[in-house]
Parts: sequence; C-alpha cells; structure tokens
Amino acid sequence: MSQAETTSDTAPSVPVPVPRARNPLWTLGILRSELTLTLLRWRTLALLGVLAAVPVLIGIAVRLETGHSASPGPDGGGGAGGPAFLSQVTNNGLFLVFAALAATLPVFLPMAVGVVAGDAVAGEASAGTLRYLLVAPAGRTRLLLTKYASVLVFCLLATLVVAVSALVVGVLLFPVGEVTTISGTRIGFGEGLARAGLIAVIVAASLTGFAAVGLFVSTLTGSGIAAMAATVGLLITVQIVDGIPQLNAVHPYLFPHYWMSYADLLRAPLYWDEVVKNLGLQGLYAAVFGSAAWARFTAKDITA
Repeated sequence: MSQAETTSDTAPSVPVPVPRARNPLWTLGILRSELTLTLLRWRTLALLGVLAAVPVLIGIAVRLETGHSASPGPDGGGGAGGPAFLSQVTNNGLFLVFAALAATLPVFLPMAVGVVAGDAVAGEASAGTLRYLLVAPAGRTRLLLTKYASVLVFCLLATLVVAVSALVVGVLLFPVGEVTTISGTRIGFGEGLARAGLIAVIVAASLTGFAAVGLFVSTLTGSGIAAMAATVGLLITVQIVDGIPQLNAVHPYLFPHYWMSYADLLRAPLYWDEVVKNLGLQGLYAAVFGSAAWARFTAKDITA
C-alpha cells in the first residue's frame, strides 16, 4: 500500500466550504420581518385606525342628514359640491365605499403613505439600526427593494381598510341592491361589488409613485421625523400646485393629478383612458424616484 493511500485512509477528511447560493426563501424572510416591523408599530396601527374611522364618520353624517338631503337625480347628482356618487349613499350603501375613497385619497391616504415611506430608511438611521441591517448579507439593493415592497403592501392595506370599513358601515346603515352608474345605467350588486374591489386596487396603485418619492426623501436624511415632515410637506405643495389654474401646463405631470380618475370605472361601459394615464404616470414616478433612491442609498456612507 502506498504512502498516499495510507494517508487517505487514516487522516480525517476536512470538508471543503462550498459557496452557498442565496436562497429566495431567505429574501422572503427579510420581507416578512420588515412587514411585521412596519405593520405592528403603534404609529402604523394608529394611522390605519384613523383611516377606518373616516367611513364611519361619513356614514353616520349621511345617515343623520337623510331626511334633509335632496333626492338625487338618475345620474347620481343632487348634492351641492362633493363627488357625484356621495348623494347615492342613502340609496345604496355600496356607494359609501366610493365616497370614502374620494374623501381619503386627496389627503388622508397619501399622508399615511408619506409617513411610512419617509420613515422607511431614515427611521432606521435615526434609531441606529440601519448599520446593523447592512452588516447582514442582504445587500443595499435588496434591503431597499424590501423597504419599498413593504410600503407598497401598506398602500394596499390602507386602501382596503378604508374600503372594507366603508362597505361594512354602508351595509349596516343603508340599503343595498342594484348600483346606478354615473352613466345612468344599472348594474347588479355583485358587479358593483367587483367594481368596488377593482377601484380599491387602482387607488392603491395610484399611491405607488408617491411612495417612491417618500422612499427617496428617506434616503436623503438620517432623521425619521425630518423625512416624514418633508414627504408630507411635498405632498401638500404638489396638491396646491395642482389646484392653481394658471399652472395647468404642469398639472398632467404631477403625481396626484389623475388620482380621482377611478370614478371613470363607475361608468358603463368602463372608461379607461384617464386610469391608464394615471397608472403610467405612477410607474414613471416609481422608476425615476426609485432609481434616485437606489443611487443615493448604495452610495451613502453609513457611519452611525
């Protein structure tokens, strides 16, 4: 027996380390951890509670004023000011979903998203946990994508909280049945409920561009409060600009300009032109400000 053979028989084998591929389940674990951390914060729960309360307040107010309100016309009008479908709530509780989304979309929903998005990175930096997150082999790109994904989940969850709360209150306080569209035609309650679900998804998608803006702002500072304040302040500024008639040339390029286009999904047949413009604009904002956030975050020096 040769010396090489003897050595191989008597010496213990030493395992050779093999590089491990990144497990997709590990990435899902990061996302699950981020979602748990984001959604179970007292601040997030308080925001969702406020959003859930808005349809309740609207439903009670409409219920109390039922005997004093004017009868709506066949097109859903009749109320001075406000969305055309608000006056239909007394005839069909399903319209409370559309009225609640119309009431929360300009201010309450985006402000809640701005708070969560603005705190996504800056909050970790101010708490001193961002540096420890980057020590883990997640990589900055993957961590940033996880942060954005958690904000998008919050967009959908916040919208569904408003829609579900409005649906429950509408069913409890008002009759339900066939739905009169903005076009004056009538559709079944099942189809109306499906349209309500579609509208909720469209409203959530309408917030994706602003979520990317908030994430970018969050990468610019190490203070969570400053990032949240700047994001909400930017929202208010853009809303004011969008309301100035003399600046109508820039209105189509502002992220909230087409937010209310979801009302076209209450027509018969469905009218998609403004909705498609809205989704395209949100995709553009998400791409531009998401790329800016990535460029900033991957080059940022995390020292504290």
